[in-house]
Amino acid sequence: MTKLRVVVLGLSLSSSWGNGHATTFRALLKAFAARGHDVLFLERDVPWYASNRDLRDPDFCRLEFYTSLDDLGRYQDAVADADAVIVGSYVPEGVEVGLWAQRTARGVVAFYDIDTPVTLAKLERGDYEYLAPNLIPDYSIYFSFTGGPTLDLLMDRYGSPAARALYCSVDPDAYPALSSEKRWDLSYLGTYSPDRQPTLEKLLIEPARRAPHLRFVVAGPQYPADIVWPDNVERIDHVPPSDHPDFYAQSRYTLNVTRADMIRAGYSPSVRLFEAAACGTPIISDIWDGIDTLLEPSREIVLAEKPEEVLDVLDTWSEAQREALGAAAQQRILTEHTAAHRAASMERDLLEASRRHSERHHLAYEVEV
Repeated sequence: MTKLRVVVLGLSLSSSWGNGHATTFRALLKAFAARGHDVLFLERDVPWYASNRDLRDPDFCRLEFYTSLDDLGRYQDAVADADAVIVGSYVPEGVEVGLWAQRTARGVVAFYDIDTPVTLAKLERGDYEYLAPNLIPDYSIYFSFTGGPTLDLLMDRYGSPAARALYCSVDPDAYPALSSEKRWDLSYLGTYSPDRQPTLEKLLIEPARRAPHLRFVVAGPQYPADIVWPDNVERIDHVPPSDHPDFYAQSRYTLNVTRADMIRAGYSPSVRLFEAAACGTPIISDIWDGIDTLLEPSREIVLAEKPEEVLDVLDTWSEAQREALGAAAQQRILTEHTAAHRAASMERDLLEASRRHSERHHLAYEVEV
């Protein structure tokens, strides 16, 4: 097997506070390193992550911090010598970082978009916060959190030479099924987002108002102080990844809520979907195109649009039904959607891109000669 030297320029590996990137990178890169590859992760040193770091010394890759674009130059040789360089979405000054990586690297340069629908909406508005259209054709691969028709859009409209789905996943070792006393009837774990809030209102807060005999929890940072929570909704500001399995284990059901841009694009699963399922916790979710390709409705996941549908499950489903739903989802995720599956997929795509890259350079050399 070919051992790859890979440099990742990502939003964060060290801190899971207020973002879903860190847990995604941790699971993926741990599994990728287990396949024998060498990984260097370069993270911009910013105060909001520096003060909330929950992984300072990973055992599956090197983690280094840089303070600015100029400081990134310290890693010029590592980037130039890498077999593959992967730039992530939402990296600070991501356009400039991407241009630098494309100019510096001699190997494959890929873009890993953990926010594809959001990214495309930003491009449509002319908002080039971390990606600009002119960079896309020069990324050898566009790894996308969104599959389906979006991949064709990236290639046909934006000129990506190879758009490939690289969904989020779960590390089963980090997300085991635990046995805990049930503390909540329905939980939700996620950072506040204005476009998710109406769904959270409809599928958790309103059910809580109508069912004071049930217990609910919303865990995650950045929720505005003016939200009026029913008395039976507990608030937790942050649950570190190491405590996620216990959080899910204490939940009879957990809620999956998807951002508006991701609903419009479809085929955009949240990492929480895979993590909760790996823990064997039954999931109630909003509805979007492609969800049925990941988990089978009514057998592996419950899909809901109205408060009444949520309350019907919470109040009328038997314990046997609940356990069967969680077990079926867990089996599906462990069979198809672990970090090991994603790492194998990424390895295949990087090796294929490397072959294309070598062939182009060989042809260019022959033309010059």
